[in-house]
Parts: sequence; C-alpha cells; structure tokens
Amino acid sequence: MTQARRTSIPAVTAFLAVLLLLTMLVSLASGAFRIPFGELLGIIGDGPRRDASDLVAHNVFWQVRLPRVVLALVVGSSLAVAGVIMQGIFRNPLAEPATVGVSAGAAVGAVIAIIFGLNQLPLGVQVAAFIGGTLSTALVYVLSRSDGKTEVVTLILTGIAINAFAGAVIGFAVFVADDDEIRSVTFWSLGTLGLATWKAVAAVTPLAIIGVLISTKFSRVLDTLALGDRSAAHLGVRVEPVRLQAIAVVGLLASSAVAATGMIAFVGLLVPHIMRIVLGPRHRHLLWTAALLGASVTLLADLAARTLLSPAELPLGVVTALIGAPFFLLLLRSTRRSQGGWA
Repeated sequence: MTQARRTSIPAVTAFLAVLLLLTMLVSLASGAFRIPFGELLGIIGDGPRRDASDLVAHNVFWQVRLPRVVLALVVGSSLAVAGVIMQGIFRNPLAEPATVGVSAGAAVGAVIAIIFGLNQLPLGVQVAAFIGGTLSTALVYVLSRSDGKTEVVTLILTGIAINAFAGAVIGFAVFVADDDEIRSVTFWSLGTLGLATWKAVAAVTPLAIIGVLISTKFSRVLDTLALGDRSAAHLGVRVEPVRLQAIAVVGLLASSAVAATGMIAFVGLLVPHIMRIVLGPRHRHLLWTAALLGASVTLLADLAARTLLSPAELPLGVVTALIGAPFFLLLLRSTRRSQGGWA
C-alpha cells in the first residue's frame, strides 16, 4: 500500500465519522414535526427525564426519532459489512447479502408470521424473519456443497433458486391473505424504519455488534482469498471452513437487519463497492469504513423517505432502490467493459 493511500485512510475515516454525526443530527431534527437545532441540543442535554418544558418535542425525540436513527445506524452498518464479506468471499463486486437468499428467507418468515397472526406478539414478525433468513442461508450453503467443497458459481445459482422459490411462497401468501394482512405484508416487504422502537433496537443491536466484531477476524483471510481458492489454500487458509464461517456471519448480520426493517435493497451492494473504489481492496479498512458509510446512507435514505412527501412517508426500500438501481446498471457496464465483454 502506498504512503498516499495510508495517509488517506485516517482522512477518509474522519470524513465518514463527521458525515455520520451530521446526518444523525439532521435526521433527529427533521420530519413532519421539526425540532430546531437549539431545542434539539437542549433536549439531548436534558436527557430522557419527564419534566421537560416541551413534552411533545421531548417525546418525539426520545420515543420516535432517536430509536429510529439508532436502528437505521445499526441496520445500515450491518448490511454494509455483510456486503463487504460477500464481495470478498465471492471475489465479485456484484455480490450482496441477497445472493445467498438471506433477504428472501427473512421475507418468507415475516410473511408467514403475518398470515398466522404472529404480528400480534411482541417482535413476532422480527423473530420469524430472523429465523427465516438464517434457515435460508444454511439451506443455500448445504445445497451448494458437493464432495466436501462449495463452488462459488453453484452457491450463487442455488441462492437464485432459493430467491425464486421464496418469491413464489410470498406471492401465494399474498393471494390467500385478507386485506389487512396484504397491507402488512406490503408495508414490511418494501422496507421501513417507521416501526422502530427501543425493543427492536435492543433486539438487533447485540446481534449487529457480534457480527461486526467477528467479521474483523476475516480481514486478512479475505485479502488472501482474493488470490483465488487454490492460492489461498497454498498460503495456509482453510478455504471451506472460512467460507462457511463468513457466510454464517453474513446470515447473522443480514437476517437481523432485514428482520428489523424489512427489505432494504442495494445498501449491501452500493456501499462496499464505493469504499473499494476509494480505499482499495484491503478488508481491514473496508469493514469499518463501510460500516460508517452504510449507516450514513441508510440515514440519508430514511431522511428522504420521511421528508420528500411529508407528512406522508415513502417506503425506505423504494428510496434505496431508486438510488441503487441506476448505480447497479453503471456497475454492470463498467464491469463488462473492464473484462472486455462477457461471453
């Protein structure tokens, strides 16, 4: 790594940290009920006590805005780190957590919970979505193994098949659901932070912290895997166990994120690719910087969802898709051009 690249890493990290802080402050102040920055700082200084002078602004901040912002931070970081790992183990900038069926499996779990009335239980949909995402990840890995090895292409194709099957299950569930259930399924499948609560934050945050901390141990291994499975094995990497562990971490991060907010597209694809362009392929730096940028991107998308059509609220997944889809098309074109065309 060059000296210029070394000196750029602290600068980029500092920039991302400042960007995240500013984005958090703007998100906390903005919405259908605006809180002036001076009053916002006063509310933060007062703490969550009940004898605040403006109880409306106080309750909006502590019970609505802050859990929403914290959940966006946790979910965005989780999806971005999961995307970094996916692109590392597949050696492909087009990979993301949905590749191994995490999002589709979580969606199936959530839809089943809604259809059977489990959404009346505290965190019932979230727990079902987490279980669905975890099981689908395990199923994709098991089905893609042959002779004790996992081929990357087979893994991707198996993920595509699982995604298609999950789509069929969701379609059938919507067909047999009543109007209220259809609205709940649609609202959840489009992604939203509108249902953020401190209970949801408490349920997701420990899983995200565990997943991110475990992911840091893969940084050197992912750098080695970039040389190819055979070269990595010659350098002492146990490729299959490492790939299994990495996919398990992806399942943990992505399942918990999707379980909390529903389907949020392109964060796991967009953010890691941007950071690879800025900092290069070293995963030790990519993981933390992607976590910072993923949190900021999710907060900005949620801010747009809340303010563009205020007081109405756009689904968060729609906003991220509107931003991410054009980027994905540009990425496809640049990848095709760099490889001299696809056969």
